[in-house]
Amino acid sequence: MRLFLALWPDGQLREALATVGASLAQLCAGQPVCAAKLHLTLAFLGEVAAERVEAVRETAREARAEPFELVLDGVGSFRKAKVAWAGASELPASLLLLQSRLERGLRARGFALDERPFAAHVTLVRKIGRAVPPAAMPPIRWRAREHVLVRSETGTGSYSVMEGWPLSPG
Repeated sequence: MRLFLALWPDGQLREALATVGASLAQLCAGQPVCAAKLHLTLAFLGEVAAERVEAVRETAREARAEPFELVLDGVGSFRKAKVAWAGASELPASLLLLQSRLERGLRARGFALDERPFAAHVTLVRKIGRAVPPAAMPPIRWRAREHVLVRSETGTGSYSVMEGWPLSPG
């Protein structure tokens, strides 16, 4: 099964992001990501054998960080990946701590992860025809209180949250 760990927005936040995505899709001639699939990936695992899922859950349970507010205040694109995104000009220390603890725990359990540095963003548009120059956008505030394990359903492209863990001091 294809898995990733992420921050998962609530309904109101998803709709606000989807609205930005719809406008951005017109600007860059791309396809907006449907609201139900919007998220911020913390660690992408790819294909994981069923017997290894518990190791992912253990890592997620152990990764502690304070709840935080992420202010999404800019847009841009990754030309090679052909996606447009929303991001933050300043990343909360707690977000960086959570992501690094997840990454460290997964690597210690033998998972191979992307070697690129963490780039906190929410993909809003796919298959863009034109690059989106970095630009400011009206801020969208995201109060992150948990991180989740998500399964990407091969064939349908749908996502399902398998389990979540509240953010807490540690």
